[in-house]
Amino acid sequence: MKKTIAMLLTAALSASLLAGCVSTSQNTTAAQPAETSAATGSENGDAQNPGGSAADASSADASSSADKTGESKAEASADSASYTIGVGQFAEHGSLDNCREGFMAGLAEEGIEEGVNLTVLYDNSQADGGTASQIATNFAGKGVDLMCGIATPMAQAEYGVAKKSDIPVIFTAVTDPVAAELANGDGTPVGEITGTSDKLPVEAQLKMIREILPEAKNIGIMYTTSEVNSESAIAEYKALAPQYGFEIVDTGISSSADIALAADTLINKVDCITNLTDNTVVASLPVILDKAAAKNIPVFGSEIEQVKIGCLAAMGLDYIELGRQTGKMAAQVLRGEKKASEMNYETIKEAAFYGNTQVAGNLGITLPEDLTKNAAELFTEIAQ
Repeated sequence: MKKTIAMLLTAALSASLLAGCVSTSQNTTAAQPAETSAATGSENGDAQNPGGSAADASSADASSSADKTGESKAEASADSASYTIGVGQFAEHGSLDNCREGFMAGLAEEGIEEGVNLTVLYDNSQADGGTASQIATNFAGKGVDLMCGIATPMAQAEYGVAKKSDIPVIFTAVTDPVAAELANGDGTPVGEITGTSDKLPVEAQLKMIREILPEAKNIGIMYTTSEVNSESAIAEYKALAPQYGFEIVDTGISSSADIALAADTLINKVDCITNLTDNTVVASLPVILDKAAAKNIPVFGSEIEQVKIGCLAAMGLDYIELGRQTGKMAAQVLRGEKKASEMNYETIKEAAFYGNTQVAGNLGITLPEDLTKNAAELFTEIAQ
């Protein structure tokens, strides 16, 4: 009887001790991280069975599973990273609109898509430098991951603000990044900024004008005096024009309000006008086209959108492709594959012929066959 009672007491005591161990293990697991929980469980198992047990194996498996789950979540988080960018556009016109469209397409092709893993803050300064600076300041204040500056004045404004906070800037439609002080003479970045240049194929444009207008002597160019890119483009035109028998007559403006009067003056001095990528002038191009058409003066564009709306022809750039190229560069920076300061700016090299046969008919001009047969696109009407 005493032996039976002793056995019962021993069993009860063992059960009590076992329950205490289990309770301690459960409390520790709830209070500690996965790695600590696994270690505590192992120690408890060893105290109960120094040789190891199924409980030990289960605890180790649970720990390994937790580790793998954590790794999977980290990988998923990296794969599904989201970004916020500020896109500032200097003026409202087709060339820069195309740049923006291409930029977003380039990002999307790299897996960074608005509404999926990308938030875009967009603003347009309407060709006002002060507004461009305000837009850049607003982007920085909202802590964007990257700024995109479309056109030189916007890129300059963004970099002026962003360099104080190390926000990378990607620019596009900057004709001369060196003159704009956004790149060094060898093409390397001046800081956390890079992008693409829309440098004009000036010599190809002069050659095209000579083919279309064999008797022309004077080419007019209107430009904004505050745009350094326009000044560098005019300098190149003046250097190359004599090789093709032309003289350049240029007229500077300070704002869009000057364009109507400047156009009246310029049209009376020249045989034709060629347009730059000058943003203020391009934004008011319809005014120039109307005045030139009234005097039967051909106007040549610098890219496809200008030919669509009434320029006679252009050896121009495809700004959607320029923007796409820029978007792909931005994707590398956002993903951390490269810093902007490690990437030289890039220039789109291929220019193509664009012509407008309705404009040619209105002017009594026949576009040469050797140009039209290789045209990237010929327009048969003037877009409104």
